[in-house]
Amino acid sequence: MSSQLERLYRTLPQTGQLQWIGIRSERGEPMTAVKQVNVTAAQGLEGDRCQRGKRQVTLIQQEHLAVIAALSGYTETLSPALLRRNLVVSGINLLALRNQRFSIGEVVLEGTEGCPPCKKMEMALGPGGFNAMRGHGGLCARVISGGEIRLNDPIRLVPAD
Repeated sequence: MSSQLERLYRTLPQTGQLQWIGIRSERGEPMTAVKQVNVTAAQGLEGDRCQRGKRQVTLIQQEHLAVIAALSGYTETLSPALLRRNLVVSGINLLALRNQRFSIGEVVLEGTEGCPPCKKMEMALGPGGFNAMRGHGGLCARVISGGEIRLNDPIRLVPAD
């Protein structure tokens, strides 16, 4: 990759904000909204079922919730819990955080891969829900260093070493 392109990838002056936190203790269970959660590299989000690998934490952009609702024909306010992602963020482009380290409050995460929708979106959002989320599914991340995250915590790109 050219040094100019690398510099562009690392130029992200925006600061986002954590808007919603959800955990799910068992597969198939509904998401439970919380105001704060402890995060560790070994456990991911405390109380959440997904604890290892590239998908320890899932994120989605708040700005995309309205798009997903419109594309799926969903007429009510779209609850983040329906989309089965752990964190809803605003004010920062999640795609720009892929393959990057970023902080949410005191926690450092690394964006690992996109988070495409699953077939459960057809049941959650109705027919077409799966396709409505394509391209808007968010980002998966792994925990680099833990701590506690809280609603309204800032989200920033971590400067390269």
